[in-house]
Amino acid sequence: MKILHTLGVALLLAALGGCATTAPTGIDPAKSTADNTTQTRPPGTQPLLAIQSASLEGQTVAQVALPQDLWERIRRGFAMPDLQSDLVGQQEQWYASRPDYLSRMTDRGSKYLFHVVEELERRNMPTELALLPFIESAFNPQAVSTAKAAGMWQFIPSTGKHFELRQNVFRDDRRDVLASTRAALDYLQKLHAMFGDWHLALAAYNWGEGSVGRAIAKNKKAGLGAAYTDLNMPNETRQYVPKLQGVKNLVARPEAFNVRLPHVPNHPYFQAVSITRDIDVELAAKLAEVRLEDFKALNPSANRPVILAAGTPHLLLPWDNAEVFARNYQAYTGGRLASWTAWVAPSHQKPAEVAKRFGVSEAEFRTVNQIPARVTIQAGSVLLVPRNGTHADDVASHVADNGQLRLAPEAVVRRTLVKAGKQDTVLSLARRYKLNAADVAIWNNVGVASAFTAGQQVALFLPVRSRPPASRSTATVKAKPRTKATAQTGRSVKSTKK
Repeated sequence: MKILHTLGVALLLAALGGCATTAPTGIDPAKSTADNTTQTRPPGTQPLLAIQSASLEGQTVAQVALPQDLWERIRRGFAMPDLQSDLVGQQEQWYASRPDYLSRMTDRGSKYLFHVVEELERRNMPTELALLPFIESAFNPQAVSTAKAAGMWQFIPSTGKHFELRQNVFRDDRRDVLASTRAALDYLQKLHAMFGDWHLALAAYNWGEGSVGRAIAKNKKAGLGAAYTDLNMPNETRQYVPKLQGVKNLVARPEAFNVRLPHVPNHPYFQAVSITRDIDVELAAKLAEVRLEDFKALNPSANRPVILAAGTPHLLLPWDNAEVFARNYQAYTGGRLASWTAWVAPSHQKPAEVAKRFGVSEAEFRTVNQIPARVTIQAGSVLLVPRNGTHADDVASHVADNGQLRLAPEAVVRRTLVKAGKQDTVLSLARRYKLNAADVAIWNNVGVASAFTAGQQVALFLPVRSRPPASRSTATVKAKPRTKATAQTGRSVKSTKK
């Protein structure tokens, strides 16, 4: 019996540890740092939201009550000093007077809020910061600004790379829910350590740490204050913290603004599921039995129709659908999981040429690879092509992690006649003008190994460097000289063509 009693106490304490973080003496457990991530609870189970006082042979376990509503959990973690100003009042009224906009934001954010709050508590950071994506992007992972900032935390490309957010042809981690949240909180912690003040840290997140540092130094030199409200800032940054404070006030006292916040349960919305094979986005959503738009909302970094296991080894799925996906994934007998694979262009290629090579329409090839009109594909570019017997393997990790698509403006060419010099051949002219020898041969109806006589006119299709005169459809120039002694003449001929 003693063994069973001990085991019963241990199991109850383990249950307590699984649903709430143990807090040091004197600290409210609801405000303490969470030890677990959103993936700790078994699939399909509901969180234990409250444990009543229990007694096992005289040993009492104190009641631990967790808020069932995530908004209440966020309120309990507020730790930043309140900002009070006319600008805050204006922002309160702006949001309160737009209930439809507020509803859309909170509905979208409800998918991600639990994870953000968990991460903030784990780092012992103020939970007001969970509201920052409302200000940055209206909680839209696909948001892109005019400055090319992307994702719900709005990282520009350079800052994203600094915080190890990969940006390649297959994915953009600035849009990834887990990766971008990790990077944003890393950055905010760094800024807070630099300035020792959350308002200044937020200003630096918006304006740049260098700009805030210079503004502080300028004020100190002039004998002025160095707080957030003392600095001379761009209007966007001046409004930035008041916006966050305004949303915070609405969350803290929604009834005071006649605002109704939708219920967001204090429970993980999603969990991660590992994949070991490349898989089409549409198939993954089908196996998870979720709508395609819902799947994309949780996996917004996947910007192509296929997810590469080597680069993205997990999927985010709604909590109860994770087990569904795992079951259907194991039982799937429908053939290949991925319809596309990666191919590295060995040389400059036209999109139409690559599409023809792999038996796909040019329109579909351009759409899948997001290739605009009037461009060529540069050598070394990584592209998605249909899987076939030759290209049927899953994509290697070095390609999945580093693949880039490089495009160049499509060259406009016109037929140009050049005079061959002594000993000029198809091969020598092709090398000189950086053309394909087979093309030069076809254009002149000769063999690839053919030689030209001195002064013979040779037809070449050369890039147009400027608009040719309207009265001339064909230009005639001398072939470029091949010796150093006549190099100056070569530059003269080149300028003549311009």
